[in-house]
Amino acid sequence: MGFEDTKKRRALRATAWSAAAAALVLLASPWLGEPLDAGRILARQSPDFEILFELRLSRTLLGMIAGACLSLAGVVFQALLRDALATPYTLGVSSAASLGAVLAIVCNWDQVLGFPAVWASALLFAGAVLCLIIALAAKGMRLSSFTLLLVGITMNSICAALILLLHSLASFTHAFAVTRWLMGALDSASYQALGWLAAGVAAPALVILRLSRQWNLMAFGEVWAAGRGASPRQLLFIGYVSGSVLAASVTALTGPIAFVGLIVPHMLRRALGADHRILMPCSLLLGAAFLALCDALARTATAPVEVPVGVVTALLGGPFFIWLLWKGPRSE
Repeated sequence: MGFEDTKKRRALRATAWSAAAAALVLLASPWLGEPLDAGRILARQSPDFEILFELRLSRTLLGMIAGACLSLAGVVFQALLRDALATPYTLGVSSAASLGAVLAIVCNWDQVLGFPAVWASALLFAGAVLCLIIALAAKGMRLSSFTLLLVGITMNSICAALILLLHSLASFTHAFAVTRWLMGALDSASYQALGWLAAGVAAPALVILRLSRQWNLMAFGEVWAAGRGASPRQLLFIGYVSGSVLAASVTALTGPIAFVGLIVPHMLRRALGADHRILMPCSLLLGAAFLALCDALARTATAPVEVPVGVVTALLGGPFFIWLLWKGPRSE
């Protein structure tokens, strides 16, 4: 009983510190950059008021939602595949979302249809791949971490080839737009769009967090989990669908932003251990803070020129990935 109480206190303390860090970033990040006049903001005077609330704050919120989703998806995929180097893009759904967005850009569907077709197309293609996996599972195909990995590798290869084909066939303007989108970037979004995004990712995030004890079992292997009363097939299905919804929803709005789902979970795993009851809520909170800070760096470091946040995370994540390989055995 004493050991469990210690674990609970440790989990609460780590979660509280993570929540405090996320709150600090939320409050501070919109103020980074060109100075704003607090008096004009309180008086709701232009342009300071609009810059803070309609541009910077909405962008910070988008970054925090995206970072939280990518980091949490990274944790659950690492548990399912038992590989600390797995990311939200390992299993193919986000690549399908990228393909859908690129197709919409090349075909200029935004202008033809008169609404944000890039988002809709990205979600449609991601949903199609997700339905394909569900159909394979429903037809009795053995659903395992190895099967998911094979499907992910296959889908990533197919989607990457089709993206290259579309990019090569696109006009110069559309090719530039495709390149820019594939770098991954945050932009200001309406609060209505942020509300829809938050509503869409809330349910899968809660499902993943609620099953944190079961992810501890899955991290040791499917046989181990089955021997302790869990259903590996069911957990693989729930984890894959929930993590894919998180990653695809974010990718549809921001483009592919790499390494967030690798850096944050792995650093926390080294600091806090592999208990997913602690690791998952902390990853969600600190993933939000991490991507928001990266975006603040992206928009201020070379101002007035803005660097896509995907470039910043890649510059941080590439050396980090090499460092992980240099350290030798993969953890947990």
